[in-house]
Amino acid sequence: IIGEKGEDIQSLIGSSATSEAPAEEKKEEKKDEAPAKEEVKAEAKAPEKKTEAPKAAPVVNNSGGRILASPLAKKLAEEKGVDLSFITGTGEGGRITKRDVDHYVPYDAPARPAAASGAATSESYTDEPVSQMRKTIARRLGESKFTAPHFYLTISLDMDNAIAARKAMNSHEGVKVSFNDMVIKAVSLALRKHPAINSSWLGDVIRRNNHVHIGVAVAVDEGLLVPVIRFADSKGLSQIGEEVKVLAQKAKDKKLQPAEWEGNTFTVSNLGMFGIEQFTAIINSPDSCILAVGGISQEPVVKNGQVVPGNIMKVTLSCDHRVVDGATGAAFLQTFKQYMENPVMMLV
Repeated sequence: IIGEKGEDIQSLIGSSATSEAPAEEKKEEKKDEAPAKEEVKAEAKAPEKKTEAPKAAPVVNNSGGRILASPLAKKLAEEKGVDLSFITGTGEGGRITKRDVDHYVPYDAPARPAAASGAATSESYTDEPVSQMRKTIARRLGESKFTAPHFYLTISLDMDNAIAARKAMNSHEGVKVSFNDMVIKAVSLALRKHPAINSSWLGDVIRRNNHVHIGVAVAVDEGLLVPVIRFADSKGLSQIGEEVKVLAQKAKDKKLQPAEWEGNTFTVSNLGMFGIEQFTAIINSPDSCILAVGGISQEPVVKNGQVVPGNIMKVTLSCDHRVVDGATGAAFLQTFKQYMENPVMMLV
Protein backbone atom coordinates (compact mmCIF):
# COMPACT_ATOMS: atom_id res chain seq x y z
CA ILE A 1 0.00 0.00 0.00
CA ILE A 2 1.47 3.38 -1.00
CA GLY A 3 0.21 6.54 0.70
CA GLU A 4 1.29 10.06 1.42
CA LYS A 5 3.36 11.02 4.44
CA GLY A 6 1.26 11.13 7.60
CA GLU A 7 -1.78 9.30 6.09
CA ASP A 8 -3.61 6.70 8.38
CA ILE A 9 -3.63 3.31 6.54
CA GLN A 10 -4.72 1.02 9.44
CA SER A 11 -8.30 0.95 8.22
CA LEU A 12 -7.12 -0.15 4.79
CA ILE A 13 -4.98 -2.97 6.29
CA GLY A 14 -7.98 -4.26 8.37
CA SER A 15 -10.31 -4.32 5.40
CA SER A 16 -7.72 -6.18 3.38
CA ALA A 17 -7.30 -8.90 6.06
CA THR A 18 -11.04 -9.47 6.39
CA SER A 19 -11.44 -9.76 2.65
CA GLU A 20 -8.75 -12.46 2.49
CA ALA A 21 -10.39 -14.74 5.08
CA PRO A 22 -13.64 -15.38 3.17
CA ALA A 23 -11.63 -15.97 0.05
CA GLU A 24 -9.60 -18.62 1.88
CA GLU A 25 -12.75 -20.29 3.22
CA LYS A 26 -14.40 -20.24 -0.21
CA LYS A 27 -11.31 -21.81 -1.70
CA GLU A 28 -11.39 -24.46 1.03
CA GLU A 29 -15.08 -25.17 0.47
CA LYS A 30 -14.46 -25.67 -3.24
CA LYS A 31 -11.74 -28.16 -2.39
CA ASP A 32 -14.18 -29.99 -0.11
CA GLU A 33 -16.98 -30.08 -2.66
CA ALA A 34 -14.82 -31.66 -5.35
CA PRO A 35 -14.09 -34.90 -3.43
CA ALA A 36 -17.75 -35.06 -2.40
CA LYS A 37 -18.81 -35.12 -6.09
CA GLU A 38 -16.26 -37.82 -6.81
CA GLU A 39 -17.65 -39.90 -3.94
CA VAL A 40 -21.20 -39.67 -5.34
CA LYS A 41 -19.94 -40.89 -8.73
CA ALA A 42 -18.06 -43.75 -7.11
CA GLU A 43 -21.13 -44.84 -5.19
CA ALA A 44 -23.28 -44.76 -8.28
CA LYS A 45 -20.85 -47.00 -10.14
CA ALA A 46 -20.45 -49.63 -7.42
CA PRO A 47 -23.46 -49.98 -5.10
CA GLU A 48 -21.76 -52.60 -2.96
CA LYS A 49 -22.87 -53.50 0.56
CA LYS A 50 -20.46 -52.29 3.15
CA THR A 51 -20.03 -53.95 6.50
CA GLU A 52 -19.29 -51.47 9.21
CA ALA A 53 -16.14 -52.16 11.11
CA PRO A 54 -16.31 -51.83 14.87
CA LYS A 55 -15.67 -48.28 15.97
CA ALA A 56 -12.25 -47.72 17.43
CA ALA A 57 -11.69 -45.71 20.56
CA PRO A 58 -11.08 -42.00 19.88
CA VAL A 59 -7.51 -40.72 19.61
CA VAL A 60 -6.73 -37.21 20.82
CA ASN A 61 -4.85 -35.39 18.05
CA ASN A 62 -2.98 -32.97 20.26
CA SER A 63 -1.30 -32.98 23.63
CA GLY A 64 -2.34 -29.66 25.13
CA GLY A 65 -0.98 -27.62 22.20
CA ARG A 66 -2.73 -25.53 19.56
CA ILE A 67 -5.31 -27.34 17.43
CA LEU A 68 -4.87 -26.70 13.70
CA ALA A 69 -8.30 -26.11 12.15
CA SER A 70 -9.80 -23.79 9.59
CA PRO A 71 -12.15 -21.05 10.84
CA LEU A 72 -15.08 -22.74 9.04
CA ALA A 73 -14.24 -26.06 10.70
CA LYS A 74 -14.09 -24.37 14.10
CA LYS A 75 -17.45 -22.67 13.58
CA LEU A 76 -19.09 -25.91 12.37
CA ALA A 77 -17.63 -27.90 15.31
CA GLU A 78 -18.97 -25.31 17.75
CA GLU A 79 -22.46 -25.58 16.21
CA LYS A 80 -22.41 -29.40 16.42
CA GLY A 81 -20.90 -29.44 19.91
CA VAL A 82 -17.92 -31.50 18.73
CA ASP A 83 -14.55 -31.38 20.49
CA LEU A 84 -11.94 -30.72 17.81
CA SER A 85 -9.27 -32.50 19.85
CA PHE A 86 -10.94 -35.83 18.94
CA ILE A 87 -10.96 -35.17 15.18
CA THR A 88 -8.04 -36.25 13.00
CA GLY A 89 -7.28 -33.61 10.40
CA THR A 90 -6.75 -34.60 6.77
CA GLY A 91 -5.59 -31.18 5.57
CA GLU A 92 -2.06 -29.93 5.09
CA GLY A 93 0.05 -30.52 8.21
CA GLY A 94 -2.85 -32.30 9.94
CA ARG A 95 -5.13 -29.29 9.65
CA ILE A 96 -8.82 -29.99 10.42
CA THR A 97 -11.13 -29.01 7.59
CA LYS A 98 -14.90 -28.64 7.26
CA ARG A 99 -15.02 -32.09 5.61
CA ASP A 100 -13.32 -33.66 8.64
CA VAL A 101 -15.97 -32.19 10.95
CA ASP A 102 -18.81 -33.32 8.64
CA HIS A 103 -17.50 -36.90 8.53
CA TYR A 104 -16.67 -37.18 12.22
CA VAL A 105 -18.63 -39.93 14.06
CA PRO A 106 -18.61 -39.70 17.87
CA TYR A 107 -17.24 -42.79 19.66
CA ASP A 108 -19.75 -44.66 21.80
CA ALA A 109 -18.11 -46.56 24.67
CA PRO A 110 -19.54 -50.11 25.08
CA ALA A 111 -22.17 -50.14 27.80
CA ARG A 112 -21.52 -52.31 30.83
CA PRO A 113 -23.95 -55.22 31.25
CA ALA A 114 -26.60 -54.41 33.80
CA ALA A 115 -26.55 -56.47 36.96
CA ALA A 116 -29.24 -59.14 37.14
CA SER A 117 -32.26 -58.06 39.11
CA GLY A 118 -32.01 -59.27 42.68
CA ALA A 119 -28.46 -60.60 42.22
CA ALA A 120 -25.97 -59.97 44.98
CA THR A 121 -23.37 -57.38 44.08
CA SER A 122 -21.11 -57.95 47.06
CA GLU A 123 -19.94 -60.92 49.11
CA SER A 124 -21.73 -61.56 52.39
CA TYR A 125 -22.43 -64.39 54.81
CA THR A 126 -24.14 -65.21 58.07
CA ASP A 127 -22.57 -67.30 60.84
CA GLU A 128 -25.10 -69.46 62.68
CA PRO A 129 -24.15 -70.95 66.04
CA VAL A 130 -24.07 -74.77 66.05
CA SER A 131 -26.71 -76.27 68.32
CA GLN A 132 -25.89 -79.02 70.78
CA MET A 133 -28.02 -81.44 68.74
CA ARG A 134 -26.12 -80.65 65.54
CA LYS A 135 -22.77 -81.08 67.33
CA THR A 136 -23.88 -84.53 68.57
CA ILE A 137 -25.10 -85.54 65.10
CA ALA A 138 -21.85 -84.37 63.49
CA ARG A 139 -19.71 -86.21 66.02
CA ARG A 140 -21.60 -89.51 65.82
CA LEU A 141 -21.92 -89.58 62.03
CA GLY A 142 -18.26 -88.60 61.65
CA GLU A 143 -17.20 -91.43 63.95
CA SER A 144 -19.36 -93.89 62.02
CA LYS A 145 -18.34 -92.82 58.50
CA PHE A 146 -14.60 -92.61 59.17
CA THR A 147 -14.34 -95.56 61.56
CA ALA A 148 -16.67 -98.19 60.11
CA PRO A 149 -15.67 -99.39 56.60
CA HIS A 150 -18.95 -98.97 54.68
CA PHE A 151 -20.04 -100.97 51.64
CA TYR A 152 -23.39 -100.81 49.87
CA LEU A 153 -25.85 -103.29 48.36
CA THR A 154 -28.85 -102.20 46.26
CA ILE A 155 -31.87 -104.22 45.22
CA SER A 156 -35.11 -103.46 43.33
CA LEU A 157 -38.50 -104.56 44.65
CA ASP A 158 -41.71 -105.24 42.74
CA MET A 159 -44.27 -103.33 44.78
CA ASP A 160 -47.45 -104.35 42.92
CA ASN A 161 -48.57 -106.83 45.63
CA ALA A 162 -47.56 -104.44 48.43
CA ILE A 163 -49.68 -101.68 46.88
CA ALA A 164 -52.68 -103.98 46.56
CA ALA A 165 -52.27 -105.32 50.13
CA ARG A 166 -51.97 -101.81 51.60
CA LYS A 167 -55.07 -100.68 49.73
CA ALA A 168 -57.03 -103.67 51.06
CA MET A 169 -55.88 -103.10 54.68
CA ASN A 170 -56.62 -99.37 54.60
CA SER A 171 -60.13 -100.01 53.28
CA HIS A 172 -61.09 -101.05 56.82
CA GLU A 173 -62.26 -98.29 59.14
CA GLY A 174 -59.64 -97.07 61.60
CA VAL A 175 -56.72 -98.76 59.80
CA LYS A 176 -53.93 -96.61 58.35
CA VAL A 177 -50.86 -98.54 57.20
CA SER A 178 -48.01 -96.84 55.29
CA PHE A 179 -45.33 -98.39 53.08
CA ASN A 180 -42.79 -97.39 55.73
CA ASP A 181 -44.69 -99.50 58.30
CA MET A 182 -44.48 -102.46 55.92
CA VAL A 183 -40.73 -101.89 55.46
CA ILE A 184 -40.16 -101.87 59.25
CA LYS A 185 -42.14 -105.08 59.68
CA ALA A 186 -40.37 -106.85 56.79
CA VAL A 187 -36.94 -105.76 58.12
CA SER A 188 -37.71 -107.00 61.62
CA LEU A 189 -38.80 -110.43 60.34
CA ALA A 190 -35.75 -110.71 58.03
CA LEU A 191 -33.45 -109.90 61.00
CA ARG A 192 -34.78 -112.96 62.81
CA LYS A 193 -33.45 -115.14 60.01
CA HIS A 194 -30.16 -113.23 59.67
CA PRO A 195 -28.89 -112.43 63.17
CA ALA A 196 -25.46 -111.46 61.76
CA ILE A 197 -27.11 -108.28 60.42
CA ASN A 198 -28.65 -107.58 63.84
CA SER A 199 -25.20 -107.12 65.40
CA SER A 200 -22.82 -104.47 66.75
CA TRP A 201 -19.04 -103.99 66.63
CA LEU A 202 -17.68 -103.48 70.16
CA GLY A 203 -13.95 -103.67 69.46
CA ASP A 204 -12.94 -106.93 71.14
CA VAL A 205 -16.31 -108.64 70.58
CA ILE A 206 -19.18 -108.67 68.09
CA ARG A 207 -22.52 -108.51 69.88
CA ARG A 208 -25.31 -110.59 68.33
CA ASN A 209 -28.61 -109.11 69.49
CA ASN A 210 -31.45 -111.54 70.08
CA HIS A 211 -34.02 -108.74 70.28
CA VAL A 212 -35.04 -106.54 67.34
CA HIS A 213 -35.23 -102.78 67.96
CA ILE A 214 -35.72 -100.76 64.75
CA GLY A 215 -34.60 -97.13 64.67
CA VAL A 216 -36.64 -94.88 62.37
CA ALA A 217 -34.86 -91.74 61.09
CA VAL A 218 -37.03 -88.61 61.51
CA ALA A 219 -36.03 -85.22 60.08
CA VAL A 220 -36.44 -82.27 62.45
CA ASP A 221 -35.54 -78.57 62.14
CA GLU A 222 -32.14 -78.93 63.78
CA GLY A 223 -31.12 -82.22 62.18
CA LEU A 224 -32.08 -85.86 62.54
CA LEU A 225 -33.51 -87.94 65.39
CA VAL A 226 -33.93 -91.73 65.47
CA PRO A 227 -36.78 -92.90 67.74
CA VAL A 228 -36.82 -96.65 68.31
CA ILE A 229 -39.62 -99.20 67.75
CA ARG A 230 -38.81 -101.87 70.34
CA PHE A 231 -39.46 -105.56 69.63
CA ALA A 232 -40.77 -104.60 66.19
CA ASP A 233 -40.78 -108.24 65.03
CA SER A 234 -43.55 -109.08 67.52
CA LYS A 235 -45.84 -106.15 66.62
CA GLY A 236 -48.50 -105.85 63.94
CA LEU A 237 -48.50 -103.31 61.11
CA SER A 238 -51.16 -101.11 62.74
CA GLN A 239 -49.28 -101.03 66.06
CA ILE A 240 -46.01 -100.19 64.33
CA GLY A 241 -47.71 -97.40 62.37
CA GLU A 242 -49.24 -95.90 65.52
CA GLU A 243 -45.94 -95.93 67.42
CA VAL A 244 -44.05 -94.35 64.50
CA LYS A 245 -46.63 -91.56 64.28
CA VAL A 246 -46.47 -90.79 68.02
CA LEU A 247 -42.67 -90.90 68.24
CA ALA A 248 -42.20 -88.82 65.08
CA GLN A 249 -44.47 -86.10 66.49
CA LYS A 250 -42.57 -86.14 69.78
CA ALA A 251 -39.31 -85.75 67.88
CA LYS A 252 -40.63 -82.73 65.96
CA ASP A 253 -42.00 -81.18 69.17
CA LYS A 254 -38.65 -81.80 70.96
CA LYS A 255 -40.39 -83.94 73.55
CA LEU A 256 -38.59 -87.21 72.79
CA GLN A 257 -37.09 -88.85 75.89
CA PRO A 258 -33.58 -90.43 75.84
CA ALA A 259 -35.08 -93.90 76.41
CA GLU A 260 -37.10 -93.46 73.21
CA TRP A 261 -34.08 -92.89 70.94
CA GLU A 262 -31.61 -95.38 72.47
CA GLY A 263 -31.08 -99.11 72.02
CA ASN A 264 -31.61 -99.53 68.26
CA THR A 265 -30.12 -102.65 66.66
CA PHE A 266 -30.97 -101.69 63.04
CA THR A 267 -32.07 -98.44 61.39
CA VAL A 268 -34.41 -97.55 58.51
CA SER A 269 -34.09 -94.22 56.66
CA ASN A 270 -36.87 -93.46 54.17
CA LEU A 271 -36.68 -90.52 51.73
CA GLY A 272 -39.20 -91.91 49.27
CA MET A 273 -41.87 -89.42 50.35
CA PHE A 274 -39.52 -86.62 49.21
CA GLY A 275 -39.29 -87.97 45.66
CA ILE A 276 -35.86 -89.63 46.12
CA GLU A 277 -35.53 -92.82 44.08
CA GLN A 278 -32.27 -94.11 45.57
CA PHE A 279 -29.61 -93.01 48.07
CA THR A 280 -27.02 -94.34 50.51
CA ALA A 281 -27.14 -93.72 54.26
CA ILE A 282 -24.46 -93.55 56.96
CA ILE A 283 -24.66 -96.34 59.54
CA ASN A 284 -26.24 -95.27 62.82
CA SER A 285 -23.89 -96.50 65.55
CA PRO A 286 -23.92 -98.98 67.28
CA ASP A 287 -25.78 -100.74 64.42
CA SER A 288 -23.84 -102.63 61.78
CA CYS A 289 -26.35 -101.83 59.01
CA ILE A 290 -28.86 -99.23 57.87
CA LEU A 291 -31.46 -99.54 55.09
CA ALA A 292 -32.01 -96.54 52.77
CA VAL A 293 -35.49 -96.66 51.20
CA GLY A 294 -36.37 -94.79 48.00
CA GLY A 295 -39.74 -93.96 46.48
CA ILE A 296 -41.95 -96.11 44.28
CA SER A 297 -41.66 -95.32 40.56
CA GLN A 298 -43.37 -96.77 37.52
CA GLU A 299 -40.96 -98.58 35.21
CA PRO A 300 -41.33 -101.12 32.40
CA VAL A 301 -40.81 -104.69 33.68
CA VAL A 302 -40.96 -108.13 32.09
CA LYS A 303 -43.73 -110.42 33.37
CA ASN A 304 -44.64 -113.72 31.70
CA GLY A 305 -42.49 -112.81 28.71
CA GLN A 306 -44.18 -109.44 28.15
CA VAL A 307 -43.09 -105.89 28.93
CA VAL A 308 -45.66 -104.26 31.20
CA PRO A 309 -45.66 -101.22 33.52
CA GLY A 310 -44.49 -102.08 37.02
CA ASN A 311 -44.12 -100.32 40.38
CA ILE A 312 -40.49 -100.50 41.47
CA MET A 313 -38.90 -99.45 44.75
CA LYS A 314 -35.12 -99.47 45.29
CA VAL A 315 -33.48 -99.99 48.66
CA THR A 316 -29.78 -99.79 49.55
CA LEU A 317 -28.22 -101.58 52.52
CA SER A 318 -25.14 -99.89 54.06
CA CYS A 319 -23.01 -102.44 55.92
CA ASP A 320 -20.09 -102.28 58.35
CA HIS A 321 -17.55 -104.62 56.76
CA ARG A 322 -16.02 -105.37 60.17
CA VAL A 323 -19.22 -107.26 61.07
CA VAL A 324 -21.09 -108.04 57.85
CA ASP A 325 -19.72 -109.61 54.66
CA GLY A 326 -21.15 -109.08 51.19
CA ALA A 327 -22.81 -112.49 50.93
CA THR A 328 -24.44 -112.05 54.35
CA GLY A 329 -25.87 -108.68 53.37
CA ALA A 330 -27.12 -110.03 50.04
CA ALA A 331 -28.90 -112.96 51.73
CA PHE A 332 -30.64 -110.54 54.13
CA LEU A 333 -31.86 -108.42 51.21
CA GLN A 334 -33.26 -111.47 49.42
CA THR A 335 -35.32 -112.40 52.49
CA PHE A 336 -36.48 -108.79 52.89
CA LYS A 337 -37.47 -108.78 49.20
CA GLN A 338 -39.62 -111.90 49.68
CA TYR A 339 -41.55 -110.28 52.52
CA MET A 340 -42.11 -107.01 50.64
CA GLU A 341 -43.19 -108.67 47.39
CA ASN A 342 -45.47 -111.11 49.23
CA PRO A 343 -46.92 -109.10 52.15
CA VAL A 344 -49.18 -111.97 53.21
CA MET A 345 -46.03 -113.72 54.53
CA MET A 346 -45.74 -110.99 57.17
CA LEU A 347 -49.13 -111.96 58.55
CA VAL A 348 -48.39 -115.70 58.96
